[in-house]
Amino acid sequence: MLVRLNLAGVPAGAHGFHIHEKGDCSSADGLSAGGHFNPLKAPHGGPGDVKRHAGDLGNVTADASGAVKRESLFAGFTLGRGPTSALGKAVVLHANPDDLKSQPTGDAGGRIACGIVEAAK
Repeated sequence: MLVRLNLAGVPAGAHGFHIHEKGDCSSADGLSAGGHFNPLKAPHGGPGDVKRHAGDLGNVTADASGAVKRESLFAGFTLGRGPTSALGKAVVLHANPDDLKSQPTGDAGGRIACGIVEAAK
């Protein structure tokens, strides 16, 4: 899956970026999005790991102006039907970098931004 990010207003530095299990960004703290999207019940890891949550997208880095621009290919989820579909799930930007190993979330800290994966109209 090709994922393109174009974010502004992000605190400078590295931030964990994940797909979460619920398509709900209603709470101010982002906890309404639930845990990481993990339909295959794998351990947490980095995007290059064979065994990882489908929603483990690693880290993104905001420059000094708060911009994040990234385009990356990821395996483990689809936008089709079925248990690995990310449609309707939340994408969450975390306050800290993901260490890509701590279970179950990579110790990425609080949630600072949330959005919903939707099909283009």
